[in-house]
Amino acid sequence: MTGTAPRRRGRPARKDSETGPSARQKILEAARTEFAARGYDKTSIRGIAKAAGVDPALVHHYFGTKDDVFEAAVEVSFEPALVVPTLLAGGPEGIGERLARYFISVWENPATRAPLLAIIRSALTHETAAKVLRTFVLRRLLERIAEELDVPDPTFRAELAASHMIGIAFLRYVIKAEPLASADGEAIVAMVAPTIQRYLTEA
Repeated sequence: MTGTAPRRRGRPARKDSETGPSARQKILEAARTEFAARGYDKTSIRGIAKAAGVDPALVHHYFGTKDDVFEAAVEVSFEPALVVPTLLAGGPEGIGERLARYFISVWENPATRAPLLAIIRSALTHETAAKVLRTFVLRRLLERIAEELDVPDPTFRAELAASHMIGIAFLRYVIKAEPLASADGEAIVAMVAPTIQRYLTEA
C-alpha cells in the first residue's frame, strides 16, 4: 500500500490554475466570446473549455448545461438585480432616459456586448436563445420596471419598450445600418428616451 487515498468521484480532476473564482470567470469570458463569434448552435461546452484553458468537466461543474452557461453569460451583461433599483431610484420622471442610456451603455461595452450579439443572432432560429432574450431583457428587467411604476398593462408596455430597443440594437450592432451604426450614443438616447418614457408611464 502506498497510503494514497483513492480519488473521489463526482468532480473533475483539476489543476490549481483551474479552480476558484478565477476559473469560473475565465469560463464566463470564454463563453461570451464563443457565443458571440459562433452563435448558440455552433458553440459547445468543449469549445468553451478549450478557449478558457480548462477541462470540459469543470464547465459542467460550475454551470451544468450549455443553456446554463449561456444564461450566466447573459446575466453578467444585464445584472437585473442590481440595475432595476438604480433605474427606479429617480421615480417615474426620466425613467425613459435612464433606461435608454443604460441599454445603450451595455451595448457599447465590448465585454457585455458579446453575449447580447449571440442572443440576437440566435433568437430567430433557436428557442433557447429566444427564451433567454424573453427572460432577461423582458421579464427580469423591463417588466419589473413597469410593475414598479404601477401602470396599467405592464407586460404590454414592457414588450413595446423591448421591441423598440432590441430593434435599435439589431440595426446598430448586428446589421450595422448607417447612419444609425455611427451615430453618437447620446444622440440615440435623446431621440429614443421620450418614446420609452411614454410606453412606460403614460396612462
